[in-house]
Amino acid sequence: MTVTHLATASDTLIEWSDTLSVGIQEIDDQHRFLVDLLNKLHRAIHQRQGTAATETILMELVDYTKIHFAVEESLMRILGYPAYDEHKQQHDHLIDEIHELQDKLASGKASVTFELLHFLRTWLTKHIMEEDQHYSPFFLSRGAVATGANQSVAGRLWKSLFG
Repeated sequence: MTVTHLATASDTLIEWSDTLSVGIQEIDDQHRFLVDLLNKLHRAIHQRQGTAATETILMELVDYTKIHFAVEESLMRILGYPAYDEHKQQHDHLIDEIHELQDKLASGKASVTFELLHFLRTWLTKHIMEEDQHYSPFFLSRGAVATGANQSVAGRLWKSLFG
């Protein structure tokens, strides 16, 4: 299955597909939430909801991205992932770019646009489909709960850490 990137003015910027799944329930759930936030931002821009609305959604996306990165990085450290440093550098680079964007938004030198959405969509899908796929077999070999397991979020995380 492939990821569908819609170039039309529909409500969806990214369609979730199995291609975006890393096969780990907790991470897939977080990736889906990030996709939903990007789609929410896309709708707000397309519907011309205004600067305040789009910047609020962007800040929610930024905040959740930081949380998601912290979870991934924590799991990498706990499970002893050998490529932790390289993966963290990619996360840090995106966070640095986001901070630059936030400064430009605050000073009026930039706005939330379709160009920004394209950048975020490309970064997220490329990162998931290429970089995140690398840690998936390692995490699963260390007991992470595979996508499709029927457990609560807390139960999945607990089992993946201490199971």
